[in-house]
Amino acid sequence: MYLGDGVSGPFTVELLMKENKMADEIFDIVDENGQPTGERVTRSQAHADGVRHRTAHIWVLRENGDKTEVLLQKRALNKDSFPGRYDTSSAGHIQAGDEPLESAIRELSEELGLQVVPEDLHFAGTFPIQYEKEFHGKPFKDNEIAFVYVYDEEAGIDDITIQEEELDGVEWFELEEVYRACQPPRDEKFCVPMGGLEIVRRYVKERKRRFDSVFSCMCIGVLIGITIGAAFGVINYRIGTWMTAGMMLGLIGGFVASRTIRREVPANSERGDGE
Repeated sequence: MYLGDGVSGPFTVELLMKENKMADEIFDIVDENGQPTGERVTRSQAHADGVRHRTAHIWVLRENGDKTEVLLQKRALNKDSFPGRYDTSSAGHIQAGDEPLESAIRELSEELGLQVVPEDLHFAGTFPIQYEKEFHGKPFKDNEIAFVYVYDEEAGIDDITIQEEELDGVEWFELEEVYRACQPPRDEKFCVPMGGLEIVRRYVKERKRRFDSVFSCMCIGVLIGITIGAAFGVINYRIGTWMTAGMMLGLIGGFVASRTIRREVPANSERGDGE
């Protein structure tokens, strides 16, 4: 089937219908920090001229033994960029007037069927994406600021209902395996953006550091509490009672201490709401 110069193939009709619908989407033009400038652009114009806009990227993670795994989506063959490759768990453009967090929640629901609330998503940072390629015989210029969120609540393949017109499927991969595969020369099986991978790897390392900090502080608190409790117990001839009380107080004290020494993210940045 042939429908004009550079446009042919088995997915042409479906692709053209999809493109006509998406061309009507309106995006906020943003600055280098992802903040709207007050101007807007259509999707088709943004990708034709490389106009900077915003996207929401959500990474679904899980722990499997001592490994961190990431759920990747296999992009449908009719996608306007990187068809048939494994990509971020869920991602999509942020429509004009919308905020990154609400867009992330909507994308998870539409693409993976996961119903989440704002508290389920952890804002991990932003990164730029800029490239020029050709897909389906047409030039494609991408220029975006991606807002990255992590979803690490329990989610299995059976919990996921994929959006078939956007995805061909999903699969769990070890995070570090994907990172290695995306190093030059990149495995063409993946189109995962390196900027997003770097942010997620930092998030996982920070999460582990915080867990280790909590565990260490609680252990130290328990030991101190038991020691002090034993000393009082010897004086009062009730060593068991005082050691137990000291252990409980030490546990609580260690937990409180761990919360004060760990790095906290400012509340307005935690949601990535652009305010």
